[in-house]
Amino acid sequence: MTNGIFFLVAGPAGVGKTTLLKRLVAEEKNLVKAISVTTRAPRQNEMDGVDYFFWDEARFMDAVAQGMFLEHAKIHGGAHYGTPAAFVLDKLDAGIDVVKDIDVQGVDQIAKHPALKGRWTGIFVLPPSQEELLKRLEGRKSESDTSLSARLRSAESELARAKEFKYTVINDDVDKAVARLKEIRHMEHSL
Repeated sequence: MTNGIFFLVAGPAGVGKTTLLKRLVAEEKNLVKAISVTTRAPRQNEMDGVDYFFWDEARFMDAVAQGMFLEHAKIHGGAHYGTPAAFVLDKLDAGIDVVKDIDVQGVDQIAKHPALKGRWTGIFVLPPSQEELLKRLEGRKSESDTSLSARLRSAESELARAKEFKYTVINDDVDKAVARLKEIRHMEHSL
């Protein structure tokens, strides 16, 4: 039995990572999405245990202290995010691929995690343009002016790091971007 691969999909907020990964997981076999824990409030239509696990800060910090996350960070206006280790490692050991949308800070932590050495690959999703990214973020209507400004500043620094990733995908067409993600997944298994 082959081990699964942990596919880390990074890119600025609003680039469409969630949309792409929902499609990818729905269309591919032997692939699951890792669900993050966050301390931010749910957005409209987000469900606990489906989109994220929504925890209060005390519970989150207790999990950090116990080493329960593969990576964790405080980002985008002060919310904490983390990837539960047990779920990911159990799936990989069972030969199931795991995909995760993640920020570049998280990728840096995963790259150093001893349990994931040689078991992950990084993919960076790019917007078709800066203007389109701003339009997508504003279209969410879930960001305060402060949060939107923070996400735009983060986007600038994240985009500068795209070259550090093994693969890049431009999300100018969802069908093409999903097809490219499938292609990357299958290439990684043939290496």
